Amino acid sequence: MSTSYPSLAEIRDTAHRLQGKILETPVWRWQTGVIEEQLAGGEVWLKLELFQKTGTFKLRGALNCIAALDEAARRRGIVAVSAGNHAIAAAYAARLAGCSAKVAMPQHASPARIAACRELGAEVLLMPDVHQAFARGREIERDEARTMLHPYEGPLTAQGTATIGLELMAQIPQLDAVVVPVGGGGLCAGIAAAVKQINPACAVYGVEPYGADALYRSFASGRPEALERVDTVADSLGAPYAMAYSFGVCRRFVDEVVRVNDDEICLAMLHLFRDAKLVAEPAAAVATAALFGPLRERLAGKRVALLVCGSNIDPVRFAELLARGARVRSAGLDAAAHGLSAGSVQ
Repeated sequence: MSTSYPSLAEIRDTAHRLQGKILETPVWRWQTGVIEEQLAGGEVWLKLELFQKTGTFKLRGALNCIAALDEAARRRGIVAVSAGNHAIAAAYAARLAGCSAKVAMPQHASPARIAACRELGAEVLLMPDVHQAFARGREIERDEARTMLHPYEGPLTAQGTATIGLELMAQIPQLDAVVVPVGGGGLCAGIAAAVKQINPACAVYGVEPYGADALYRSFASGRPEALERVDTVADSLGAPYAMAYSFGVCRRFVDEVVRVNDDEICLAMLHLFRDAKLVAEPAAAVATAALFGPLRERLAGKRVALLVCGSNIDPVRFAELLARGARVRSAGLDAAAHGLSAGSVQ
C-alpha cells in the first residue's frame, strides 16, 4: 500500500497549472425545502462541481495527467476507461492537447455520454461490462503504447481532484465536515488530502452505493478489494476495484466510508432538484443521501459541505430516477403519517 499523498505545495502548484483551463466552481448554502423540514440547525453547503467544464470534476485529473506527457507520448495518444464522465474529460483534455484519444466504455453507458465522447473526437469502444472495458483499455495501452489516463488512480489524478478541496476550504472556512462521493476513490483521496492538511479537525466522509462499495470493503479488510459485480443506479461510481495509491491516501485522511442504497440516492436527486434546481446525476447525489441517511445524527448542527460532482445524464433517465425518488418520498410520508418505518420502494 502506498504511503505517499499530494502535499499542499503540489496541490497549489497543480491549481496554478490548471488555472484558465478549469472553472473555480461555486458553493451554495442550502436553506430551503427539506433542509428546513428535516435538518434544523447547522449549515449545509453544496460545492457545485457539476458546473465544471465537461460537467464533472473529472477534467481536473485528466488535464493534470496530460500536462505531464512529453511530446512523444502526446503523438502516441491516450486511452481511457470509463462509464462516461472520465471518458468525456479525457476526450476533452486530449483535444485541448492536440493528441488522439481512445475510450473503452461499458455498453450500458449513457448514450448521451457516448455521444459526447464522439463529438469531442474520441474513438469509442463499447464493451459488455466495466471489467472487460478495463481489460480492453490495458490491451490498447500495451499494443499501441498509448498512455492510460486512469479514471481514479495515481498521484497526478489525486493532485487534480485535490484542487477542489483547496477551493472549498478557501470558499467556506472552518468547516466541520466534508462529504464526498466515492467511485474508485480518486476524488475522495484528493479532496481529503487537501482538507486535512489545511484543517486537520475537519472530518471527511466518503460515500458509496451498496452495489459498488469497493472502498468500504477495503477499509474493512485493510487492503484494496475487488468486486465481482457492480449494481447501482450511480453508474459513475461503479469502479470494480480499489487500487493501492487512492486507497492509501483515503486510509490516511478519510475518517469513514459509509454506504447508501439506490432509493436513498434517487430521493436525494429529488431533493436537489426541488430545492436547488440542480440536474444532478445519481453519483452527484450520494453525499446528499448520506446527509439524510447514515450521517444524519453525526452531522446535526455542524457546518457541512457536500460535493455535487456531476451532471452528465440524459433527460429520460433523469426523469425515471426522479420519479423513483418521488415514490420513495411518498412512501416515507405515508409511513410517517401512520407511525411506521418506510421500506425500500422499487
